Amino acid sequence: MSERLPALSALAGAAVAIALFAAAPAPMAQKIVCWKDATGKVIGCGDRVPPEFQKNESKRLDSGGITRQTTVSAEEAARLKAEADKKATLKIEEDRRIAEQRRQDTALVNTYTTASEIDVRRDRELQVVDLQIQQLKSAVKGAVDAHAAQKTRYTNFEKRGKVPDNVKDDLKVAAEEEDRVKGRIAEKEKDKERIAASYAQQKARFIELKGAPPAAAVAATPAPAKK
Repeated sequence: MSERLPALSALAGAAVAIALFAAAPAPMAQKIVCWKDATGKVIGCGDRVPPEFQKNESKRLDSGGITRQTTVSAEEAARLKAEADKKATLKIEEDRRIAEQRRQDTALVNTYTTASEIDVRRDRELQVVDLQIQQLKSAVKGAVDAHAAQKTRYTNFEKRGKVPDNVKDDLKVAAEEEDRVKGRIAEKEKDKERIAASYAQQKARFIELKGAPPAAAVAATPAPAKK
């Protein structure tokens, strides 16, 4: 009996050691990282990304294979930054547009008390442009007559066999002056269209801001007919 006691004691000690070893905490889970090539294909895993692949996309996993962190490629990061910058720029532009619209709206309701006042100011501006057009039309007549006279002069010299340089220059200047005056008339006609369109827009916005019924916009006084 005394001989069996040491053996039993040794077995008990071994059991305790095994139990203590089993209860000891496992080593801290090691994280691994997998990297991709330029096409997005996973080509390797390890404890760190090789230098030649650090610009590509990579994923950091824990020992259970669960993704804990994703790093996009340098190209994707640049694309995302460009997209974010574009959105920020558009936001700034939109904020400016809204602020400018509010400024214009405030000026509009502070300038006019009724929609008919807008018509009155529009008509005054159109009358000024009409007067300018009438003056230009008188100038056109003079330019056309001067051009015709230079053509006759040029033809007379041409019949004699030689046209002096100064005659050629005078004809060129007369032609350019006629074109210039006619061009000014065309510009003034476009000014009238621009003025009418601008005041129509202002009037519609004024009616909208004042809360007038839509019918008021339909009954708006039209711009004077083009003469």
